[in-house]
Amino acid sequence: MEVKIGVQNTSREITLDSDQSPEEIETAVTSAFQSSGPLRLVDSKGSIVLVPSGALAYVEIGSPRKGGVGFGML
Repeated sequence: MEVKIGVQNTSREITLDSDQSPEEIETAVTSAFQSSGPLRLVDSKGSIVLVPSGALAYVEIGSPRKGGVGFGML
């Protein structure tokens, strides 16, 4: 699942691939806004991404990643 996170006052967005379902990601974003705590997501390699909820501009939840071709799939 590709997730793009826009951060206020920053020209670049954070992009990560996650094994979480779209519903889990949406729940994490909603709870971060409600609690004023950080948005916490885990990417497909196990790294944790924390973004302060006050700095979020947008979160785009993409479709599940389908099989690909090439070295990027390793």
